[in-house]
Amino acid sequence: MGFAASQARYLILTARESDLELQGQFINQARMSLANVTGALFTISANLEPESPAAIAIQARIAAIQTLDKALEMNLRRVDTQRQAVQTEIEAVQKVIQKNIQDTFKTFG
Repeated sequence: MGFAASQARYLILTARESDLELQGQFINQARMSLANVTGALFTISANLEPESPAAIAIQARIAAIQTLDKALEMNLRRVDTQRQAVQTEIEAVQKVIQKNIQDTFKTFG
């Protein structure tokens, strides 16, 4: 791969890595929102009779939110795995770029 192609690939990979980091931040923000809602629901349910219909409905809502959180956690793992793969590829492209630079200087030096 030539220097220009390597540099273009490096820029594309860097942009992809930034996109993946942003996705991870959005997922973490959504998980924090769910955690805040869950905390508020726990606080409300603590003031209710454990067997009341309202408490049972709140417990069902908490279970649904926890299911959503698990799905978001799986998405976050997927995004992190992709980001690690992109990071590995970036390192490989950087080595190719360094080799191209060294070869160029040896040719003209």
